[in-house]
Amino acid sequence: MALIGREEEIWQLEDAANSDRPELVVVYGRRRVGKTYLVNRVFQNRLDFAHTGLSPLEVKNLKEENKDKTILELQLLHFYHSLIEFGYKGKSAPKNWLEAFLFLSLLLLEKKSGRKQIVFIDELPWLDTPKSFFLTAFESFCNGYANRENLLIITAGSAISYLLRKVLSDHGGLYDRVTREIPLSPFSLRECELLLKDNRVDYSRYDIARVYMVFGGIPYYLNYIARNSSFSQNVDNLFFSKKAPLAAEFEKLFSSSFDNAKVTSSIVKALASTRIGLTRSALCKAISLPDGEVLNEGLKALLASGYIIKYAPLQEGGREHYYKLVDPFCLFYLHFVEGKTSMDEHFYADNENDNSLQAWKGFAFENICYNHLETIKSALGIRGVATSRFSFLSKANASGEGAQIDLVLERKDNIVTLCEMKFYSEPYAVSESDELDLARKKNVLSTFIKKKQTIGTALISTYGIKSGKHQWAYQNIVTLDDLFQK
Repeated sequence: MALIGREEEIWQLEDAANSDRPELVVVYGRRRVGKTYLVNRVFQNRLDFAHTGLSPLEVKNLKEENKDKTILELQLLHFYHSLIEFGYKGKSAPKNWLEAFLFLSLLLLEKKSGRKQIVFIDELPWLDTPKSFFLTAFESFCNGYANRENLLIITAGSAISYLLRKVLSDHGGLYDRVTREIPLSPFSLRECELLLKDNRVDYSRYDIARVYMVFGGIPYYLNYIARNSSFSQNVDNLFFSKKAPLAAEFEKLFSSSFDNAKVTSSIVKALASTRIGLTRSALCKAISLPDGEVLNEGLKALLASGYIIKYAPLQEGGREHYYKLVDPFCLFYLHFVEGKTSMDEHFYADNENDNSLQAWKGFAFENICYNHLETIKSALGIRGVATSRFSFLSKANASGEGAQIDLVLERKDNIVTLCEMKFYSEPYAVSESDELDLARKKNVLSTFIKKKQTIGTALISTYGIKSGKHQWAYQNIVTLDDLFQK
């Protein structure tokens, strides 16, 4: 399978391997986004040592077979097996993490060849089990043996909370030791298209957009798409069939990635119920949690892993921020899978034209647009212009005028672009009521912008618009093909 996209991340990794200084690189991102695959493909046959921590589930299974061993002993034994795989000749497993990293140092000394050595420790947070003193030993290794110009250490993990708190924001032994942070984002529509083609899935861009609406740009999920099945059949097979592979995926996302899975999943569930998002105070009320460090840590972790975005609405004058869920997988799961005690194995195919699915499609297409701001800017000819994105909601005033606008682009060149988004299977026919509604929204929006700003309009539609009397209501048209551009 080809390595798709990730040009910037590949460059960063190669540059670290060729630099003349010691490097500690942290690759992080949400579960299933392809962190391990990226590192292994970039450095295939060049790794001097690689190890993946045992997951909590693996530890649990091993404990059943090895009741006499502690969790620490199991992790250390697994580390020892990795050392042997890469050529270590020692006859006994390490007794603690200090000894484990001493053994690693000895292995690297034996393998010294004049080139920069590369060490990859995957799922590092899983190694730091209670009372193991793993982080102390890792800090000692990084500040001792590893503090030499011919060594690159790469760590990766899905446990975002841990990495943010104990590695990336550490003020102890790892302070100022991380040389590069590489956040790994989900694929864009263009990259999804390339991956599906590489898997010989011959879908139209319309269907690829629908795939993105459900699965997002997560390579692991995209690799499940069967080339001999339609889009609807794939959704039903993966979510609603007996033993559906992704039926329990939502809970796994949070249990394996966040310190407080209950809080983070509660935040996501609350945000899934609103199109424009929630303020911090409204979110606290929705999940019955006081504003404080627990909420703050949860929000930081969700932002860092790309599940949510944070923005300051124009109508609030920058006084208060909103948090909005933009992860397609979570939105689909929470709307149609969670809480269902019995499942129709053909739910999606049988209900594709149902009102609830039609409403969700509009919401999901808006999220595609939120996740492709740079390609939208390119289509509008403003890629180099600093731009803020947000949703806009103004309640009805005394004269009865209010407006909800799902995407507004506020540009530094004093243009405020009001964007409408329409997901249709054919060119959109702009009606008289559409034109009147657009004029009303522009009028409401004009009362919130600065006098020097001008309102522009754009329609982001699957196949553009039909020729007709009202087609000139929009100044700019962005199509699905535009969203697939690099």
